[in-house]
Amino acid sequence: MSGVRVLVGTKKGAFVLSSDGARKEWDVSGPHFTGWEVYHVKGSPADPNRVYAAPSGGWFGQVIQRSDDGGQTWEPVGNAFEYDGVTGTHQWYDGTPHPWEFARVWHLEPSLTDPDTIYAGVEDAAMFRSGDGGQTWKELAGLRTHTSAPSWQPGAGGMCAHTIILDPTRPERIFTAISSAGTFRTDDSGETWQPINRGLVSEFLPEQESEVGHCVHHVAMHQARPDVLFMQKHWDVMRSDDAGESWREVSGNLPTDFGFVIDVHAHEPDTIYVVPITSDSEHFPPEGKLRVYRSRSGGDYWEPLTKGLPQKDCYVNILRDAMAVDAFDPCGVYFGTTGGQVYASADAGDSWAPIVRDLPAVLSVEVQTLP
Repeated sequence: MSGVRVLVGTKKGAFVLSSDGARKEWDVSGPHFTGWEVYHVKGSPADPNRVYAAPSGGWFGQVIQRSDDGGQTWEPVGNAFEYDGVTGTHQWYDGTPHPWEFARVWHLEPSLTDPDTIYAGVEDAAMFRSGDGGQTWKELAGLRTHTSAPSWQPGAGGMCAHTIILDPTRPERIFTAISSAGTFRTDDSGETWQPINRGLVSEFLPEQESEVGHCVHHVAMHQARPDVLFMQKHWDVMRSDDAGESWREVSGNLPTDFGFVIDVHAHEPDTIYVVPITSDSEHFPPEGKLRVYRSRSGGDYWEPLTKGLPQKDCYVNILRDAMAVDAFDPCGVYFGTTGGQVYASADAGDSWAPIVRDLPAVLSVEVQTLP
């Protein structure tokens, strides 16, 4: 492996940060799509030159952009998110129906094997698939028309399908998470979906262990162990060892179990990372100290990682898609903040340094490890 590309989506454009394997000196390209909100940018695992981005704006709506040269140049490839014409059966909080609404793309997930196949999770809680490099999109309508969908309600950020995980051993299996509905799995390429929330407890629900309605912030998986999932919930860090059939809490000794991001070390399936946030009303690190927490045991016991991170007067937030890892050894870990900093660790989290400090608020961070 010769280098790494960090893809950053922000409130006002996208940035491409590039380095060699040493990961000490960085080139910064951008902003691309200046002034547009870019909720997500992600590269294809099947082609190191292919990158997709999802800029959206109040004037022009949602557009998908594609790059075939690693993010140097871009072309718009499609905004035809077609669905079957059904207006939807979601309800407002007072129980009255409202039509299904397409607001924006929250997450892009390229195929593990085909650079022209890509999935999109959108608000209002739907999933689409493109097989032609983003030119056209077809809805996997089984998700939005699930029998539980009339009871789904939006989280604070909207009712968004924000996580998509592709199983590397079962091409027909896909996981998704929706705020605020919970986690779902398909075993037939999106035709049908089942809720996988047993073990989740949410105090704000009338039925705290309800089948759906949980506010899941992010879910992560190590590709070598696709039946093991880690979740950062609205409150609680959770683990499943049976592809989501059941969950158990692994918050352990964390200072707070509220947060947004969770990720897994590239080579150690039991090493996971979270960034605790004070609470759902105080979206900043506890005591104003920015600390990444690492568990080497798959949860329960956590160690704070602070070297190089501000330990005084730091009041940023780290959003759900704003952490990623590279495939080098030692593994690199990256995260971005709402204060516009992108931090990198080239030693699996033992020490950190900022790549950039003054970007717009960071919405997402993804990594391509380059051959």
